[in-house]
Amino acid sequence: MSELSHLDAQGRARMVDVTDKPATDRTAVAEGVLTCAADTVARAVAGDTPKGAVIATAELAGVMGAKRTADLIPLCHPLPLTRVAVTIQPDPALPGFRLRAEVGAHGPTGVEMEALTAVSVAGLTLFDMLKAIDRTMAIGKVRVVEKRGGRSGDWTAGSAA
Repeated sequence: MSELSHLDAQGRARMVDVTDKPATDRTAVAEGVLTCAADTVARAVAGDTPKGAVIATAELAGVMGAKRTADLIPLCHPLPLTRVAVTIQPDPALPGFRLRAEVGAHGPTGVEMEALTAVSVAGLTLFDMLKAIDRTMAIGKVRVVEKRGGRSGDWTAGSAA
């Protein structure tokens, strides 16, 4: 058996068998940023963009993305999510937006990929909806900042050795 959990003894990709893992409450939080021109932030907040309510639309897209993670990432388990909250906050100091997703489930495996997917899809949607007014945008710093539950226990960014 390979030491890598997604490979079998012959090196072929496989989905990890979680049959014997107990279902527990799991939570993951991911964050990212979209940087852009200061005027883009102001226009998005004011609702003065060609595509309307871009922040609310991107937050909804993030929720939808979390729910479709197993369709996008080949070896992810499809999970019945119990909670997905995506928030996008303007940050004039960047300038840009701070994206955050918190995902919860009761199951045998974690929801880190769902949280990362939610942030990524929210950022991509915001980019798509603002690209007509700003070609300087960049999405970055997407990472898991917290996870709770499961065999490996709780973790927050900065607490790892």
